[in-house]
Amino acid sequence: MNDRDNWPVVVIGAGPVGLAAAAHLREHGIPVVVLEAGERVGAAMSEWGHIRTFTPWEYIVDAAAERLLEPTGWARPTGRQSPTGSEIVEQYLRPLADALGDALRTGARVIAVSRDGLDRSRTVGRAERPFLVRIERRDGPVEDLRARAVIDASGTWAQHNPLGSAGLPPLGEERARRAGLVVGPLPDVLGRDRERFAGRTTLVVGMGHSAANTLVALAQLAREVPGTRIVWAIRGSNARRVFGGGASDQLADRGRLGSDLEDLVGSGALELVTGFSTRELHVAQDSKSVAVIGDTPEGERVIDGIHQVVAATGFRPDLTVTAELQLDLHPGLEAPRALGPLVDPAFHSCGTVPPHGWRELAHDNEPDFYVVGMKSYGRAPTFLITTGNEQVRSIAAHLAGDDAAADEVRLVLPETGVCSSSNALSDEELAAGAATGSGCCGPSDGAVARKPQSVTLERIALGPDQRADHLARVVAPATPPAS
Repeated sequence: MNDRDNWPVVVIGAGPVGLAAAAHLREHGIPVVVLEAGERVGAAMSEWGHIRTFTPWEYIVDAAAERLLEPTGWARPTGRQSPTGSEIVEQYLRPLADALGDALRTGARVIAVSRDGLDRSRTVGRAERPFLVRIERRDGPVEDLRARAVIDASGTWAQHNPLGSAGLPPLGEERARRAGLVVGPLPDVLGRDRERFAGRTTLVVGMGHSAANTLVALAQLAREVPGTRIVWAIRGSNARRVFGGGASDQLADRGRLGSDLEDLVGSGALELVTGFSTRELHVAQDSKSVAVIGDTPEGERVIDGIHQVVAATGFRPDLTVTAELQLDLHPGLEAPRALGPLVDPAFHSCGTVPPHGWRELAHDNEPDFYVVGMKSYGRAPTFLITTGNEQVRSIAAHLAGDDAAADEVRLVLPETGVCSSSNALSDEELAAGAATGSGCCGPSDGAVARKPQSVTLERIALGPDQRADHLARVVAPATPPAS
């Protein structure tokens, strides 16, 4: 045995995917330590705990985690309604953390990962050295742990994209944030943050599900509190993508969210500004409002009198922790290089992200370091927890020496009923598809809507030198397991 194998595997992050990784490692008899920066499991998820997800329990609960919990009498929650973030934490993550016992350390923020005795410039002998994981604890000194492997499941929640379209904050954004006029995604509009929005004008910037949730909540607040006004600014020429597939979306709550938002736009309950790229924010002299200046195809547009800007512009990975590692990342998405083309939002659609496991997540110069979960997608959106569960199952099998199991990667993904990329077809082609009953997800049976189906994906067993973009094929439509 290599001396490095005497060390545990360190998992960074105690969210759903991080704890699933720990469950799989324990099932293989591999020592594991889970490090969570927050004071309790699911700390990031708890920050948006008021939001009801559109993912049913069957796509959340990991199989190894469920097996670990069974002796405790735990049973997967039932019911058709998708859980909130808080319900996932309380009903799943906390019992799972209890089952893992002292393998979990909370209040332990990882501030750096390197190779023991080697900085980034040293290549020879890296694979033989254990990882060095530096931890900062609130109640104690900085300490170092050594690990045979590291699985980074820390997510991207704390690293928001700026409002600017160039990847940089627009002029004035930092001042507006300091004045309390700009907040991040998913504020609790109907709960703890209600007074921030009630009777005021809010601008929501962004075109993902975070923006959609906030807009729907603001519309409810506007019905309750007169004077509440909503403006929605997007970079695209239309909002068709976020409206989604409606009844054709197998995740009913996701389809309903998009349909509700489309109804709000159609009814005039909110003002939609399309083709808007934020360039500058001007804080008023009294610091109580902000004017947002942007470029549109028609020229400059000023959206003024805004009391609150919600920046729902997505997330990006924090790479400072791994600055001393030789990671091989996709140049645009900052995902593992082999995974990048498989999740690029400019090309993939309909929820059919090809199945992928340890090979696509590996880095040639840093064997046994893996980024999983939402962070593995880099800057790409539309991650589902079930994808992360399959990622860590494959990695754990590989670390246990069972590459046959590690390479047998399968995913059951729910169809969205609509392309996830606005670049997949032109507006004219999309309009034609709507008229004929076809679309980017394939032709329908005439103009009759098909029953939503999940898509089962299986990776073909190919050699390690073959490209990841040749590793997927659709096996057959399948009905997801009953909840």
